[in-house]
Amino acid sequence: MRFLNTKALDQLDAQAFQHQRPYPWVNPPGVLTDEGYEALRQSLPSVERFEASFGKKRTYGQQPHDRLSLSYTPKMELSPAWQAFMEEIKGPVYQDFIARMLGSRNYELRCHWHYAPTGCSVSPHCDALSKYGSHIFYFNTEEDWRPEWGGQTVVLDDGGRFDFRSAPAFEDFDSAIDSTAMGNYSFLFVRNGNSWHGVRGVACPPGHYRKVFIVVIRKRRSAFKRLYQGIYRWYRRTAA
Repeated sequence: MRFLNTKALDQLDAQAFQHQRPYPWVNPPGVLTDEGYEALRQSLPSVERFEASFGKKRTYGQQPHDRLSLSYTPKMELSPAWQAFMEEIKGPVYQDFIARMLGSRNYELRCHWHYAPTGCSVSPHCDALSKYGSHIFYFNTEEDWRPEWGGQTVVLDDGGRFDFRSAPAFEDFDSAIDSTAMGNYSFLFVRNGNSWHGVRGVACPPGHYRKVFIVVIRKRRSAFKRLYQGIYRWYRRTAA
């Protein structure tokens, strides 16, 4: 079984993506095969494996990004479908796709799953400077979700007015575009100085979750910087 739909990936126009406004973003359908998408959806990690992240203070006074989170590691236990999909994420088809869309190969990928119960939201923000961007895969369908419950990634346009080190509300932006976030859709965007986005508070019944898998595209660090940051983290731990 194949998971990445190479034809759909090849059809995405990198130049059009890079010139999209207010920043590079695209919300395409079908970048996963129908069979692969369903296999992944049916074998998502169970909620019991996730760590809760609620009420954590954010820099610049932004509201907490509440969710349940599970980070991918190469040795973690996953279904055969997810194991195979992760191999495709590491493989040349996806790596070439990301490099073409970004116009750079100077990146590394980190992956995690986020589940959001009712009331959770992602306040408007621009992501960390260490990121090139993210590719979000949505895993809710009509079987477990309703559009009115929310969960859409919102593209926000500030007209260049806000410093990314600030905390505007959704209603402060000039315009807002909701992504399609149900079924076999994904959302790819590039982080820059005005790449404001967020998720309004979800309003699902108890026992339901907004479910996404996120490929985080990070700027590749030099060996020296990795060593320096490792020593700094060790020092902070031992000095605590």
